[in-house]
Amino acid sequence: MRLTRDLLFPVYLPTILLAFGQGVMVPVLPLFLREHGASYTVTGIAIAAGWVGTLSADLPVGTILPRLGHRRAFLLGCLVYGLATAGVALSGDAIGLLVICRFASGAGVALWGLSRHAYLATVVPVLERGRAIAVFGGINRIGWFLGPAIGGWIGNVFGLAWAIAATAVLALLAFLVAGLAFEPSGGSQTGVRHAPLTALGEVLRTRWQVLISAGSAQLLGQMLRQTRQVVIPLYGADALGLSAATIGQIVSLSAMVDMALFWPAGWIMDRWGRKAAAIPSFLLLGLGMALVPFAGSQTGLLLVALLLGFANGLGSGTMMTLGADLAPPGRTGEFLGLWRLVGDGGQAAAPLAVGVVADLLGIALTAGLCSGLGLFAALILLFFVPETRAMQTRERAVPAPPQASSHD
Repeated sequence: MRLTRDLLFPVYLPTILLAFGQGVMVPVLPLFLREHGASYTVTGIAIAAGWVGTLSADLPVGTILPRLGHRRAFLLGCLVYGLATAGVALSGDAIGLLVICRFASGAGVALWGLSRHAYLATVVPVLERGRAIAVFGGINRIGWFLGPAIGGWIGNVFGLAWAIAATAVLALLAFLVAGLAFEPSGGSQTGVRHAPLTALGEVLRTRWQVLISAGSAQLLGQMLRQTRQVVIPLYGADALGLSAATIGQIVSLSAMVDMALFWPAGWIMDRWGRKAAAIPSFLLLGLGMALVPFAGSQTGLLLVALLLGFANGLGSGTMMTLGADLAPPGRTGEFLGLWRLVGDGGQAAAPLAVGVVADLLGIALTAGLCSGLGLFAALILLFFVPETRAMQTRERAVPAPPQASSHD
């Protein structure tokens, strides 16, 4: 499969636009909330609301995806995310409205995120899966690299609300690009269709063990990944007194290192296995979080952020690839709905946990406590999760489910 050409417009280009917008939000949203008088706890709740929206939509999206189709789900997700983010920009001091809009934007993320994940799992040959999904993760990281610095600059010059509005515009651009894209064949799941609850029950019955073991590792790992996105801006602003622009630059430099590793991460996964990339990634993420309280200057925080970027980049696409490997043939949407529900649960819990603990113990000690998540995630992967790269040969022997046309 000619990955770059075949996936450029339906997957990669819309994804970089959405990721750029999400990167803009990383330093801007916590500062926007604090600017409008929100406490750490309220800030955590508002940030977590996006992940709660995603969490709430994962299972419904997974069950309707075979009927809705990957392309239509992606377009609907872009539209919902863009309009809801515009509502965040206009919310001002109405924190309740902001939380509602964040929840809706999270549902949009579930639509476009799950549709692209399932699409890649369906159309990409299994022997290229690690690299294709790592490239998808890397495309996200390009946006996360550029977004924070631009977001911080827009926030400083025009105001934080305008930076959030820019994210909404980028989502609508992604909608237009994807709407004009012609997807390769295999863009949706077909075959024997059962009632949504029946299909979901079948997946739970046949995959419950891996959902518990691998899902636990993903839950902790995604919590840790999301924690760093909250801790670095808040620690920089409140502990070190850094400006939004400076924090945005630090986050962007971290994302640059993160971005540079997506191809090596995919190569490691396809060459030595998924765990060979995921376990070192989680261990180094834990180490980086443990070092945050010792960052007493802008330079110190930058060095820690660079380590965190390296660690996260090493794990680029690992959880998505693991989920695609474990998905049963013909039930990709339903399984990935459950899989993403677990991971998104970790991401939803992280901001709220950080906010509550930071109000009680301070942001520095909170960062140190979060470091243990990486160790536990790595140990679960090491001892309780099989290496799914070994499944590739067996998977190639299983006939693929019938594929739909590109006009799903």
